[in-house]
Amino acid sequence: MTRRILLMIAVVFFAAGTAAAQLREIYTIREIEVEESAGSVIQAQQQAFASARIKGAYRLFERLTLPEDRSGRLGSGSVSAALADRLAAAVDVEKEERGGGRYVGELAVVYNPSVVRDFLNERNIPYTDQTAPKSVVFPVQSGGDAYAWNEAWPDASRGRLAPFETARGNTATVSSGWETLSGDVLAADARRAIKAELLGGEGSYRVRVVSVTAAGETDLGTTNSAATLEDAADLAATLMEEAWKRSAIIRSSERTPVETTILFTSLPEWNSLRAALARSPLVFDFEIAGLSRQGAVVKFAYAGDRQRLVSSLRERGVEVETDDMGWVMTSAITRTPS
Repeated sequence: MTRRILLMIAVVFFAAGTAAAQLREIYTIREIEVEESAGSVIQAQQQAFASARIKGAYRLFERLTLPEDRSGRLGSGSVSAALADRLAAAVDVEKEERGGGRYVGELAVVYNPSVVRDFLNERNIPYTDQTAPKSVVFPVQSGGDAYAWNEAWPDASRGRLAPFETARGNTATVSSGWETLSGDVLAADARRAIKAELLGGEGSYRVRVVSVTAAGETDLGTTNSAATLEDAADLAATLMEEAWKRSAIIRSSERTPVETTILFTSLPEWNSLRAALARSPLVFDFEIAGLSRQGAVVKFAYAGDRQRLVSSLRERGVEVETDDMGWVMTSAITRTPS
């Protein structure tokens, strides 16, 4: 029992460290292009840093919120230099050229989560800075150059609310299901697969995005047209983020309390199920009321309706059923026949 408790504590601390790193990445805006001229290089650099803080703030708000929530509340001119300076925690130089009173470069700005949250809350702008379950993206297409489409994707996302890795050298197709994709997903310590199906032709690419878990498939939508494969991949990654925000952003203060039983077959499975619940943006006041070798009783409150929570948990590989015991949660991965 002591060893079991120590393992659980170690997992909690590891998860906390990972979450902190993810949060910093979410609040870091990179590759901000700047070009300023002034009486001296130092003055031009200072102007460039101030400009980067403002540009980055708008990009951060786009990352955390939805267009309809920003409309009328966060337009051009909403972020002054003084406000941007208060929101920002640090500026890092990625590339720079300086000389003759001119400063050109690419900068990264790290923002303060607490200050940004306060800013959005004061203006009643709904947002989320919690990340979606990690995914493995499988770029697929019915015909054409599958290699080129795969290479158009980065190895992994950086700073996105819907984090992913890209499967390399996989033979996945448009019709591949969880049984085919799960090996790469589990090896990457991810929760779901994303089939990114390339549609259209050169100069007018679109991407159909489908989420695949042990519990089934969910069509997340199809992107607008893009001129290049790289732009198509970026639009698909953005669509994944938009879908996540629409499922995660909470607009109601109402909470429904519930007590549920979680059944598991191993300590790693229990940790996975517990993390899926505790990290859900729809779950509040998560508490373990009882724990045994094969099950646990937990209490929490959730926002929104029950179906929204069930759908959210399915994306994390958790099945929810109702029986005489009330709500019962199990791992969809374990339940899937091999």
